[in-house]
Amino acid sequence: MSEKTSEIVQLLAPTVESLGLELLGVEYLPAPGGATLRLYIDVPAGEGGEPGRTVTIEDCEAVSREVSAQLDVADPIAGNYTLEVSSPGMDRPLFTAAHFARFVGEQAKVGLKLPQDGRRRLQGRILRVDNGEVTFALDNAEFVVALENIDKARLVPDWEALGLAPGKKPGKGSNSGKQPSNKPAAGKPHAE
Repeated sequence: MSEKTSEIVQLLAPTVESLGLELLGVEYLPAPGGATLRLYIDVPAGEGGEPGRTVTIEDCEAVSREVSAQLDVADPIAGNYTLEVSSPGMDRPLFTAAHFARFVGEQAKVGLKLPQDGRRRLQGRILRVDNGEVTFALDNAEFVVALENIDKARLVPDWEALGLAPGKKPGKGSNSGKQPSNKPAAGKPHAE
């Protein structure tokens, strides 16, 4: 996490928490002509609130209003920027050791700051988190990455288990047992 991102997290986390939500993380993307500041919010894990409650558009709007006012006063970002407030979504970003630990056993896509064993990117199952390192199952072996070397990480949704994979119907098995293909369906009859 960059120094600017850490500063923004420390500034905004109490405001988001005061609204009954959790600031999962921040992406600060500077660009010529204007930066983007993206906040990911969620319902705090394990709280005795409403079961199954998720982040709503109203939550995003409330956080955006409160945070905008706070950013105007504190002014941590020089120049123009766009503020975006989002729920984590199905491919939720992972920012901290606690986030990785919460999703042990799940698949994650990871981008590294510095190459490691010839890799800048990897996708593997999260096996464990300890001593500032995350261990992934990768190519039938364990691959250990220092948390500080992780630039970006996201969960990879299991679309098939969710019943959302192509050719799948929720709660049903595969139609033919064949693997999906990007090849054209030549020779198949079609309506004219």
